[in-house]
Amino acid sequence: MPMADANPLPLLGQGKKGLRIHDLVKAPANTPWAKAKQQSWDASEPATVYTTPEVLADGTPCSAVTVILRTKGCHWWWSSGCTFCGYFNDTRDDVTNDDLHAQWAAAKAKFDDFKDQAMVKVYTSGSLLEDREIPVAFQETVLRDCAELGKELIVESRCEQLTEEKLSWATSINNTFTVAIGLEAYDDEVLRFHVNKGFSTSSWDRAVANLQKFNLRIKTYLMFKPPFMNEADALDHCVKWIGAVAEQSDEISVNPMNIQRGTVIDRLHRHNEYRPPWLWSLVDMIRRAHPLIHPKGGVNGDDDQVSRLIVHPTAGGKIRGSHNCGSCDAEVVAAIERYAVSGSLLEFEGLTCDCETVWQNEVMLERQLPVPLGLSKPRRGSVVNRLRSP
Repeated sequence: MPMADANPLPLLGQGKKGLRIHDLVKAPANTPWAKAKQQSWDASEPATVYTTPEVLADGTPCSAVTVILRTKGCHWWWSSGCTFCGYFNDTRDDVTNDDLHAQWAAAKAKFDDFKDQAMVKVYTSGSLLEDREIPVAFQETVLRDCAELGKELIVESRCEQLTEEKLSWATSINNTFTVAIGLEAYDDEVLRFHVNKGFSTSSWDRAVANLQKFNLRIKTYLMFKPPFMNEADALDHCVKWIGAVAEQSDEISVNPMNIQRGTVIDRLHRHNEYRPPWLWSLVDMIRRAHPLIHPKGGVNGDDDQVSRLIVHPTAGGKIRGSHNCGSCDAEVVAAIERYAVSGSLLEFEGLTCDCETVWQNEVMLERQLPVPLGLSKPRRGSVVNRLRSP
């Protein structure tokens, strides 16, 4: 290339319109193997159906059934998508109303119309109340069936679907369900630059106000350690967010980051630029947030309870989920899961491991030397081998 034609400022680009990172990261969803995988799913069968122990709104322990439906996915993903969400991996573009009804019928048949489950959670890899994703006829079926069966229903929704008009229609069919909103962070900067959520905290405020008008229960999802955030910042921010949403939320579910395939955070993780949270960070977060949830030091069900704090580490103890050194992971995960039910800090009494000192030093260093991507190193295997040159 002649020198005259060379770009003198290559780092500034060629003056063309820039590509969005999400368009680049979404490329794996368009590869032949990805398309073949999507079409291999049976559109008439749900992605999965399983039961777990749960607690009803009145504090009664129960069995809950979770129904994850195979749908067209989230409309926000179609245009951009959150940096951490890989639910598009389990969707099909051609799912019809009949397919969804067949999936729902299969879920009910598997558990005999949910005879032994008092709670039903219906997840759609998007929003149940979004007409562009889920046919209105199927929305009505889920709402009506759970009302007639007398089941406590939980559905997920983004903020923009929770208008007065939509909630007025939904509550005319079922007036007692819970709406779980993936807020992720009560911080507009984090929502925009770390999560790419597509809405702001004011959108969540409006959605909550509408839900309260119709006396619907509110479950708020928060994300622990989103992309481009180190461990120390994640810990401090999440405690602050819990305090910000506690008064408006019946339940707060903190979701520790887990690495899902084909996402922005997947690329960061594979390039050693992101490490999932320490389980010790989750324990510390719970201890620091407990006074915000129980100002008088109570437990779940006590009169001082402001909200219910739930932490379920997805893939807890695995490399792509929240983890410690490996030897203590199962014990720490179990204690965190128990706290979600009991709300008692006694669940963490006696928990200890040599790796806790490593975690403490890491958080201390990140407070003194703030590094956006963090200082965390691999926590498994031989320390000597990790220090050797490749």
